[in-house]
Amino acid sequence: MNTFRDLLIWQKSMNLVTEIYRVTNLFPKEEIYGLTSQIRRSSISIPSNIAEGYGREGNNDYLRFLNISISSLFEMQTQLEISFNLNYINENQFTKINGESKEIERMLSSFIRKIKDRN
Repeated sequence: MNTFRDLLIWQKSMNLVTEIYRVTNLFPKEEIYGLTSQIRRSSISIPSNIAEGYGREGNNDYLRFLNISISSLFEMQTQLEISFNLNYINENQFTKINGESKEIERMLSSFIRKIKDRN
């Protein structure tokens, strides 16, 4: 593995961010500084922290950034449910994005365990 870009979890997280941006483009304009901004920022934080942690020295630093990443994922999942409850996204959109986020959650949890086992 040469860079963080080679990590499947980073690639899937990047795809998730792209999907979040697509669906939030359809949110009501009055949400631009509210839910739209929040869900975008939390989704961006997922691959960003995977990448930043990859560049750090030592497993403890890497674990810290991976934990921030998974926390941001949980935040985004909550915001996604709020968006669904407010009918900003339809059931198909919710099911697709939620499924992708659950896969990333499993991958991140597994990756975190793997890094912990190295310590």
